Amino acid sequence: MSLYYVQKLLYKLNRDPTLKQRFDSDQNTVLDEYSLSEEEISALKKPDIGLLYVLGVNGQLLMHYATMNGYSWPEYIQAMRDGVEHFGPVRKGLYAMIDGKGAT
Repeated sequence: MSLYYVQKLLYKLNRDPTLKQRFDSDQNTVLDEYSLSEEEISALKKPDIGLLYVLGVNGQLLMHYATMNGYSWPEYIQAMRDGVEHFGPVRKGLYAMIDGKGAT
């Protein structure tokens, strides 16, 4: 998994209006510029906020991406809960759920 590159992309999308505009008009070209797994690409395109959370994306970065995609705050929180329910515990990163109950 290439968690670093997913987070780098989300950070840049939030900070660089030109990149955001490119992403909105041609996602595939922008995604090709990052070393991402098929699972990550699919989650970013959908967007599947719950899966991105389970993959380990930092909540601060994910929050901005969710907002960019029209999620309200309650929808964002619910998407993360749904992701854990559907895909299992957070796999990597700050929020990794080693015991299935929360961050270690």
